[in-house]
Amino acid sequence: MFHSALQRLTLATAVALAVTGCATVGSDFSAPPAVADAGFRHLAPGASSEARLPAKWWTVFNDATLDRLEQSALRDNPGVKAAAQRLVQALEQAGVTRSSQQPQINARSSIGNSRTSAETSQGLALGGRSIKGNDYQIGATLSYEVDLLGRVRRLVEASDAQALAAEADRDGVLLLLSSQVATTYWQLRGLDAEMAILNSALDTRRESEELVTARFNAGLSNELDVSRARIERANAQADLHEVQRQRNLLEHSLATLVGASPAALQLPASSNAASQPLPPAIPVGLPASVLAQRPDLAGSVATLRSANAQVGVAEGAFYPSFSLTGNFGFASESLRNLSKGGARQFSAGPLALSLPLFDGGRNKSNLAVAKARYEEAVANHQSKLLTALREVEDALSDVQQRQLQGEAQATSQVAAARGYLVARARYERGVSTYLDVTDAQRSALAADRAAVQINTQRLLAAVSVARALGAGWQPSAQLAQVAQNGAPNGAFKPAAH
Repeated sequence: MFHSALQRLTLATAVALAVTGCATVGSDFSAPPAVADAGFRHLAPGASSEARLPAKWWTVFNDATLDRLEQSALRDNPGVKAAAQRLVQALEQAGVTRSSQQPQINARSSIGNSRTSAETSQGLALGGRSIKGNDYQIGATLSYEVDLLGRVRRLVEASDAQALAAEADRDGVLLLLSSQVATTYWQLRGLDAEMAILNSALDTRRESEELVTARFNAGLSNELDVSRARIERANAQADLHEVQRQRNLLEHSLATLVGASPAALQLPASSNAASQPLPPAIPVGLPASVLAQRPDLAGSVATLRSANAQVGVAEGAFYPSFSLTGNFGFASESLRNLSKGGARQFSAGPLALSLPLFDGGRNKSNLAVAKARYEEAVANHQSKLLTALREVEDALSDVQQRQLQGEAQATSQVAAARGYLVARARYERGVSTYLDVTDAQRSALAADRAAVQINTQRLLAAVSVARALGAGWQPSAQLAQVAQNGAPNGAFKPAAH
């Protein structure tokens, strides 16, 4: 009697909660606050812009070869395909969870033959007779969990949020891949420029060796000068081989990124390899915009939402659950009579209630675990946000300092070139030794290579800025809503790419 009264009281309480609109377990998710910083520390004055990079952000470099490589990578890279399949798994898992909100209907059929004992109490009651015959059955069963307190809704919310996180993860893979392709490409083009400088230096050193050898044969120089000329030419040749080795490695890496074998990709040097493009200006905007421009941060917010919903699921374990079952079908001893009205059978119910009374503290511990996971997700999100802001500041600092470094190196380059001309003219007039010429050659070559390397770093810094800002990434409507207010509308659909 007491148990029956307790069931009625619990049912009445649950119904009352449902009617008053307070029946959803857990708390609704709210997105974390936006960044309060007014601007980036290393952004040049007047450089801030609210413009966005295009979805194909690498096109700002205006390089047709880079455009082709990026498209190949996004189409053929195995990592992209794996990320897409992880998204498919998350979507299908969300579908599995969402099915819990609908009634489950199963068809059933059976054929049997049985005979009861005539010596049992039932058989004796029938006058010592047994019951035997065939048994044909066909029908359907129904089961449905009545989600009065919203536990199943929280499960669906958590699963949908995990699918959103998987979408953001896929987009993050695309972003990382495109930036890796651009970085590797500009490193390779930087080595092409160095090779062009070394080839020119090698030609100059061959001419110098021939000049010194001719002067030695004419008695105007000594064998030490000839040896120095040969050494400089050999050093230039060795440097050229080293740069070619590094270029081969980058070419192999680029082939892997675009989903091809290293032997399949051969990227020739451009016709004007010694001339490097200037880095494009990347629109930056305000720190708060980083939240809406980076897939990793959007995915982090989706993970937060999932963890918050799991807290509601854990809370739901403390409350009663309601389930409804039923069946309908036909049963007959004869197969030909199976469809007759008299063979019809059905049952509705029971509407079962399950209420935890004693579990040894299991539900309490599960709730504590869910809350701790949510707090961990909050801390992880804050860490990712700080890392994102640091990456933007690092990239902007690189842009500034590399530009200043390039301007200083240009002065060194001009001075070194002038020093080489002066040293060679003095040697040809017999005013100085060939040692001055070799020193000037080394200085000029080092200055030229340093200038190329700095220009390459400026291009890489532009790529880093684009990547740190999300590189033109556009979130799906659901991800954007989660980042803003934590409440996506409608069924989840991933953004097309």
